[in-house]
Amino acid sequence: MSCTRPNLEMQRPHHHSQYTDKEFIHAFESRGFPPNLFTHEAHLRLAWIYLIQYDESLAIDKTCQGIQNFDQFHGDGTKYHVTLTVASVKVVHHFRQKSTATTFEEFIIEYPRLITSFKELLSLHYGKEVISDPKAKTIYLEPDLLPFT
Repeated sequence: MSCTRPNLEMQRPHHHSQYTDKEFIHAFESRGFPPNLFTHEAHLRLAWIYLIQYDESLAIDKTCQGIQNFDQFHGDGTKYHVTLTVASVKVVHHFRQKSTATTFEEFIIEYPRLITSFKELLSLHYGKEVISDPKAKTIYLEPDLLPFT
C-alpha cells in the first residue's frame, strides 16, 4: 500500500482573484490571508468590496483598521500609511461611481490605470511633500493639489 500526500501547493491560492469576494474578506478579517498575496491590486479589491457593503466613510474606516491590523499581525507594524490608504479608498470610490462593473475583475479591466498608473493618479491630488511628510503615515492629510470629489 502506498501513501501519497496531497499536493498542497496546488490547493493554495496564488493570486487574490482565486478567492470569491466573501472568501477574500473572511480570510483578510480573520488574518488568514497570505501576506504575499496582499498586493496593491488586493488593497484596491479590499476597498472595492467594502465600498459595495458600506458607505464611503465606513469603508474607509474598515479598510484603514483592517490594513493596520494586517500590518501589525503579519509585519512589524511600520508599513501602514493612513493618508495613502484613505486616498486609495477615495480613488476607488470615485471610479466606482462611474463604473458599470459588477465584479472587481471587470472594474480593473474598465480602469486599468488603477493598477498601471496609481502613483500618477495620486500625484494629481498630492504633492510629494505631503505624501512624504511623516505625519501622513499616522494621520490623514487632505490633498494639497486637487480635492477628492
